[in-house]
Amino acid sequence: MTMPHARVLPVLYDSVRKLCSRPYEGHPRGCPNYGKAPRCPPKVARIDEVYDLGAPFYVVWSTFELGAHVATMRDRHPDWSERQLRCVLYWQGTARKRLRAEVEAFREAHPEVDWLVETTPEAMGLEVTKTMAQAGVELPWPPVETAYHVALAGKRREIYLTHVGE
Repeated sequence: MTMPHARVLPVLYDSVRKLCSRPYEGHPRGCPNYGKAPRCPPKVARIDEVYDLGAPFYVVWSTFELGAHVATMRDRHPDWSERQLRCVLYWQGTARKRLRAEVEAFREAHPEVDWLVETTPEAMGLEVTKTMAQAGVELPWPPVETAYHVALAGKRREIYLTHVGE
């Protein structure tokens, strides 16, 4: 069995960080963590400020069978709406646990580097869809049958940059 990781050149766009501020159902100003949580933009540093861009990068991912989960939930709760059936509150914890396990397996397989791993790299400006395409993985959006969680692994910069005015 192959491990779900691949070496990539990260595709970086500062505009990706602004996606969190886009309105979505029930959240007219975007994600409620935007601008508040330290791991969320604009507070979190950009990838180029934290990672050594000249060193190797890897993506590590896990999958969650969302379609099967929805079918199970539909059997248990036949009166629920499609939105309720797909609600991340009921499956994201399991999916994140799987990603943490894949990251640990990646670290064990590549002990030569003290990897800096970010499990929400889009907050730091990684264009996840284009980066994952380099690994031969086409990310469906929105996820219907399979949901992916993606982490970025690389080497930490020796000198940290800071933004002026951000």
